[in-house]
Amino acid sequence: MTAAADTVAAPAGRRRPIAGWMVIAAALVAVGIAGSALAGIGQWAEREALDPESAGPTGARALTQILSEHGVDVIVARDRASAEDALGRGAATLAMADAPHLSDDALTSVADAATEVVLIEPRSRTLRLLLPGATPHGVGPGQAVPPACALPEAQRAGPVSPGAIYAPGPQATACFPTGGGYGLLVGDDAGARAVAVDGRALFTNEHLAAEGNAALAVNLLGRHATLVWYLPDIGDSDLADADASLGELTPPWVSPVIVLLLVAGITAAIWRGRRFGPLVAERMPVTVRAAETTEGRARLYAHARDALHAADQLRIGALTRLSRTLGLGPSASAAEISDATAARAGLDRGRVRRILIDELPRTDPELVALSEDLRALEQTVQTAVRPERNTR
Repeated sequence: MTAAADTVAAPAGRRRPIAGWMVIAAALVAVGIAGSALAGIGQWAEREALDPESAGPTGARALTQILSEHGVDVIVARDRASAEDALGRGAATLAMADAPHLSDDALTSVADAATEVVLIEPRSRTLRLLLPGATPHGVGPGQAVPPACALPEAQRAGPVSPGAIYAPGPQATACFPTGGGYGLLVGDDAGARAVAVDGRALFTNEHLAAEGNAALAVNLLGRHATLVWYLPDIGDSDLADADASLGELTPPWVSPVIVLLLVAGITAAIWRGRRFGPLVAERMPVTVRAAETTEGRARLYAHARDALHAADQLRIGALTRLSRTLGLGPSASAAEISDATAARAGLDRGRVRRILIDELPRTDPELVALSEDLRALEQTVQTAVRPERNTR
């Protein structure tokens, strides 16, 4: 009956570690899912800078709500095809940030489909393509400046504090002069109007309420009943990548081998990481006496002819025993033990110090003589401490 019970209980004991690992794996999966969900929520709320659906400080959701209240239909296009489709339905304004993923032809094609283009994060290339002759000119000093131009949209907005500033081309109207450049450029080429302004410093949620920023944004982006806010994505890229990827450079068998090694490593970790059982006492097959160990070391010292090292071992043992006999404790130094030994035995301090510390034997006879002196010194101290034990 007992054997049967043990047979049944053993598999249950082995199942406990497996169940523990399954609980740990489930907890890790749950933590990963929760982390991904939280990251997704944060990404949905924050998104990227100048995202018209982002409520974060660098988003532009407040501006899109104001435009909607003014009767502007704001269409958010997150890919090139959607943007071109929305622009092809009629007169519309295109609001676009920098588009490094698009080629010159693709960028020009999207801009040509719009009635007018507002570059809210212009770079050198977009300025060159849509505002010929215009170039970046650094960043303004951060002070509010008046429009100082005849552009009606700027005049109605009043003073603003531009961020990035630009040098105008020959055909552009420049407003808000500061720091040697201008905070707003407007070009009109055969009815195709293009605007350059730093939307990060003026149109984001954290800056929209300052000075005339909101008025300027509505005046520039609300000129038509439809506003297409295009957010270029890397998926829209039409640039040819001449560099081979890592996957193209490696043989096809590398990825399966890496997966196999990972699975093998995880399996080995689970296998070797199982809980160990209780400690089992084991009798040693051989017992070595302390005297044999001492004799073995003595033979090694004699063979090496290292009298100084052997003397150190003799002195360490003598000092330990003298300290115990004199009751000095384990923290006493060699000099303290030497002084206490000389005082207790009534011997010369210099002679005792030479025996316990200073003498350096170089030959076997000197080592034997030192050993005899240590033994005699210990005997003298024992006689002085416990005279009754030596008189029996």
